[in-house]
Amino acid sequence: MTEPARQPIADTEHSIPIEYGAESIRVLKGLDAVRKRPGMYIGDTDDGSGLHHMVYEVVDNAIDEALAGHATSVEVVLNADGSVTVRDDGRGIPVDIHKGEGISAAEVIMTQLHAGGKFDQNSYKVSGGLHGVGVSVVNALSSKLQLRVWRDGKEHFVEFAHGDAVAPLKVVGEANGKRGTEVTFLASTGTFTNVEYDFATLEHRLRELAFLNSGVNIVLSDKRHAVEKREEMRYNGGVEEFVKYLDRNKKPIVPSPIMINADMNGIGIEAALWWNDSYHENVLCFTNNIPQRDGGTHLAGFRGALTRQVNGYADAIAKREKIALTGDDCREGLTAVLSVKVPDPKFSSQTKDKLVSSEVRPVVENVLNEALAAWFEEHPAEAKVIVGKVVEAAAAREAARKARELTRRKGALDVASLPGKLANCQERDPAKAELFIVEGDSAGGSAKMGRNREFQAVLPLRGKILNVERARFDKMLSSEQIGTLIAALGTGIGRDDFDLSKLRYHKIILMTDADVDGSHIRTLLLTFFFRQMPSVIEGGYLYIAQPPLYKVARGKSEQYLKDERALEDYLIETGLADCVFKLATGEDRSGRDLQALVEDARVIRGTLHNLHSRYNRKVIEQAAIAGVLSPKITGDVATANAAAGYIARRLDALADEVERGWIGRFTEGEGFFFERTVRGVKDVAIIDDALLGSADARKLDEYAAKLQEAYPRPGLLRRKDTETTIHGPVGLFEAVTGAGREGIKLQRYKGLGEMNPGQLWETTLDTNERSLLQVKIKEVDEADDIFTKLMGDVVEPRREFIQDNSLTANVDV
Repeated sequence: MTEPARQPIADTEHSIPIEYGAESIRVLKGLDAVRKRPGMYIGDTDDGSGLHHMVYEVVDNAIDEALAGHATSVEVVLNADGSVTVRDDGRGIPVDIHKGEGISAAEVIMTQLHAGGKFDQNSYKVSGGLHGVGVSVVNALSSKLQLRVWRDGKEHFVEFAHGDAVAPLKVVGEANGKRGTEVTFLASTGTFTNVEYDFATLEHRLRELAFLNSGVNIVLSDKRHAVEKREEMRYNGGVEEFVKYLDRNKKPIVPSPIMINADMNGIGIEAALWWNDSYHENVLCFTNNIPQRDGGTHLAGFRGALTRQVNGYADAIAKREKIALTGDDCREGLTAVLSVKVPDPKFSSQTKDKLVSSEVRPVVENVLNEALAAWFEEHPAEAKVIVGKVVEAAAAREAARKARELTRRKGALDVASLPGKLANCQERDPAKAELFIVEGDSAGGSAKMGRNREFQAVLPLRGKILNVERARFDKMLSSEQIGTLIAALGTGIGRDDFDLSKLRYHKIILMTDADVDGSHIRTLLLTFFFRQMPSVIEGGYLYIAQPPLYKVARGKSEQYLKDERALEDYLIETGLADCVFKLATGEDRSGRDLQALVEDARVIRGTLHNLHSRYNRKVIEQAAIAGVLSPKITGDVATANAAAGYIARRLDALADEVERGWIGRFTEGEGFFFERTVRGVKDVAIIDDALLGSADARKLDEYAAKLQEAYPRPGLLRRKDTETTIHGPVGLFEAVTGAGREGIKLQRYKGLGEMNPGQLWETTLDTNERSLLQVKIKEVDEADDIFTKLMGDVVEPRREFIQDNSLTANVDV
């Protein structure tokens, strides 16, 4: 019997080759694999983590030089053009010709995956860059990369474009005693959605590296703005100084941290442990300077040794009180940093979030067992304080367990029973169900009536919610509001009873008023979730509703606007009606043409607003219109001086006759200088070199051609019977939005209870119209610190935080 001929299967969605043979297999050569699947090598290319990882990959190479004892300083510079420079004073990347490849070793390292000096243990005993993909991946995902190497008495240079060398490595000068490597790269906009680096994110990682590499000087400077931001980090105390930094806003219960520093079987271990009076554990793990958010074998060894030693000491001093001490009890209020140096570490993935090297656990366990036993013996008074806290934690845990059992017998935490205040939804699939947590009965009433009962549940919480930052677990469970919340979520609470899979709603939405009380309640709820149910946040289930900030009434029509941007949009739209802008050339702009001008004006106004207060924004605006923020102008002194005079004349045109008299000049290396004297008082304005070289100046200069076309001389904005003289984009924006404000009643909206159910549905509940903010934890230790500052017992750090952020806060009292 002959087999029937097989028919090719057509797949309309995915075009599958009919013949699946060797020719269907595509080998991605060189750096093509990286560009095809960047997420495999660098992380997420959309949320900013991958972009910052580019910097870390280059920095890690510099730190490896420091670990090997060849470098003492690392500098990271955020340049005005959006590029990043990483510089070290190490040995410099090898520049001699690679025998196997026929090109310089520097080019091999930059253009080939799995090429580097970290696969044997001759060049580097330990290293963060294990896979040899780091710096070549950075090159592959950069539109431009420049490499300078100072080695063997010469300065070497090579440039790459999209991963390929523009020309071979060449000598460009003498090293003049300098040594090291400098990498400057511009991340590709084709790969990354956002190429804006966050200073705070980089500072956090570089500070970690400074603590972990005692004595290495790390400098981070931001040259994107006129006023340079600079942070210098150098710590000689290592991980001991690290835990002191982490606990700077907490009260320690022993005078100084327990320090452990040892080597065993080729593995280096450095650990610092310090207990404080809080109820939360904060343990950070690192392998070869790389953080492991998910722990691993080193953390398992650390926990095992700590639990054994504390239990042993508690037995020895008869402090047990018939309560079994668990690992969680031992770690309550503990801040610790564990740093291991492993020659050939194995991680669960390229992101290196979990260490899986099995040989590390017994080494860490043995070292900590010996060190902790010795410390407890040598410091009996401090050891008794620590064990006392642990026993107290165990007693509180036992009390909480009994309280849970009692409430469970009453049915309060039973899955079958739901709190009476909860207006549940009909949907039983958690993935489709939403829970709105609202404050008070008035908002709760509106939300209950306005919601879609099919999938939206509402839980009103009355009164002040307990601050769990300052409360023990057993006290927290006795709180009515917390009990109601736990019952509604259905997960249970505590390490033994919490089960995320039982969560009834996969969208938990905090919906509070847009006033101080609402913000406070939201912060208390966030504290609860961060401290007691962090996996709800990590799972992406927690959101904050963004109710509208403004209510605008014009005649009988009312409209809600969610934020400042929406208000501006509304004012521009209404202000543009019947508006005509007559340029100095006689040309009229209206409708879409005028709207485009106003949108450009909004961007320019925002850029000017963000400049440092030492700059006169009107002067900068006129300089932007004149097009003098370009290097083409400032590169020629005569042209720049002529431009300074032109700007001075434009400034005179803005002022009344008695306030004129501006004089302008340009000095090479310093910038523009303008001055006038009004009623005996000298008025000075500068556009210095720092501003001229900043990203802000570049942004303003992008609009130069449009600005010169629209504002060569003052124009007139006509609307109905009024005329306004317009000297520049800021004036145009303010005139249009001012016109938009005419005849409207603007109210800053505060309370959810002020809305009727229909309005609440339209603005905050309707899935097609509403705006939600997802809660994420970027850095656990930073989040821990902010909650300790804002919600802890110590007042001074909170006062400092409020003073530091008073100008940026949006407070509505």
